[in-house]
Amino acid sequence: MWRLNRVRHKAGRQGDSLEEFRLKRREHEKALRQARRDRQLVSKRLLLNEDEEQPEVTMDTTSGEQVVVSLFHRLQHNGPERESHLRALSKALRDPSAQLTFIKQENSMHLLVGLLTGSNAQCRLQAVRCLHELSHSLDSKVAPACLPATPYLLTYLSGQSTKFTELCLYTLGNLCPDGVVKEKLLAQGIIPALANCIENQRHNLAVVEAVGFTLSQLLQSKDAAENIIPMVLASSLPSHLLSVLTPDPTFGLAPAIECAWCLHYLVCSIEDNSPMTQQLLAHGALSQCSSLLVSLGGAVAEGNKEEGMELLVCPLLRCVGNLLSSCPVDSLSARVGDVRLVAALCALLQAYFHTQPALARESAWVLNNLTAHSSAFCSALLTHNLIPGLIQLLPFSQGINTMILRVLANVAHKKKEFCVQLAQLGLLPALCATLKMADQEMVTLSLEVLFMLVVSQPQVVDEFVRQGGVSLLEAIQYNSEGEMRRRAAYLLEHHLLSYSSDCTVDDIPRS
Repeated sequence: MWRLNRVRHKAGRQGDSLEEFRLKRREHEKALRQARRDRQLVSKRLLLNEDEEQPEVTMDTTSGEQVVVSLFHRLQHNGPERESHLRALSKALRDPSAQLTFIKQENSMHLLVGLLTGSNAQCRLQAVRCLHELSHSLDSKVAPACLPATPYLLTYLSGQSTKFTELCLYTLGNLCPDGVVKEKLLAQGIIPALANCIENQRHNLAVVEAVGFTLSQLLQSKDAAENIIPMVLASSLPSHLLSVLTPDPTFGLAPAIECAWCLHYLVCSIEDNSPMTQQLLAHGALSQCSSLLVSLGGAVAEGNKEEGMELLVCPLLRCVGNLLSSCPVDSLSARVGDVRLVAALCALLQAYFHTQPALARESAWVLNNLTAHSSAFCSALLTHNLIPGLIQLLPFSQGINTMILRVLANVAHKKKEFCVQLAQLGLLPALCATLKMADQEMVTLSLEVLFMLVVSQPQVVDEFVRQGGVSLLEAIQYNSEGEMRRRAAYLLEHHLLSYSSDCTVDDIPRS
């Protein structure tokens, strides 16, 4: 006789069934990570002078190229006007055609590197601004042309002024997505240089933010898992990234956002249960990210949703959701540290449900991973009266309702007492609605949850029948195919047969 399959859980399975489930889960998580990795896009940042924020008149292409050639020839001659010529050159290099014109000039980069390494501090600053403008180019020829300057940019990360260090970092961050430049930077020691920089400048959040940007550009490389992440984990960078996660009340969210995305790129590029994942867990990545989500969820619940907060919430959710898959069940509570995380996730789900459904879906995904592991977190959903809010979201789609139904299935799977409480909180009428949906996944999940409810207590069966549940199951049995039909038939035969209007045992399909 066909037996109802349980909702996917890490616990509660035996033998081959458990191993099959784990294999499917690993493949599913791998697909999720790959999809996220494929959708990650490197970006470029352009720092403006504080005194140049006003819009400038854009020169035409021909005049821009002529200006660059003229300034290049003037810079070849030493003199007191060199600084002003460099300043003018940095502005002219904002024109893409002017950038190509400059790198085509013989010895142009040699000249710029000479000014970058010279004794005149102001000329050094303007020279790095010129390099910064070049690094922002989208033309594939420009980044390799800047290679002669990269050793000096790395060297300057250990000193100079804050403004100078920021410019060097963002210039390196703009250049490193180019494959040739990235390989050279790795060989030149960019990872230890970034680690030293963030360690020496940990109180300067503008520099910390720039380090996070540059590191995130590197971590998005396709070969990051093999060639970059091991070096990052062997350095002091993970502990520094985690220490920056708490937003600064005066500086804002930006440094925490950059560091959180770095952590996400680290986590999503590593295989589940690998030594590198365990190393991140040992650093406290799960507990730190969870703790910050509790704070952010609490703020959102009180109506304090700071602008840009979603840029921090998203990588934190992804870190926690992926790390949960590698965290041993017996140490989950200690790693997460606070059952209030379920309340925070529900608050974030509700807050972003209408405005950013993708982020709400991420919140529900983490909630699913959390409740699949632990009875304590399932119990917290009931204790904090969070179930009614989740039930209200079941009629909505965009993938959120299926994930929420999985969460409710996790709760029902843990204890019969939980099933009774779910029924008392109004889950049966909601299931009557979801059983009518066209979404086959929703109907199949609804049948699984319904099975767990009806076997928990006779009163649940009576209540389901009073709400017209038998006719719903009969409709599914006669109008559906495959898995849904078998599940509906099983429920009718074994638990609702005495209530069925026209169904006999001989009518029940068997497999």
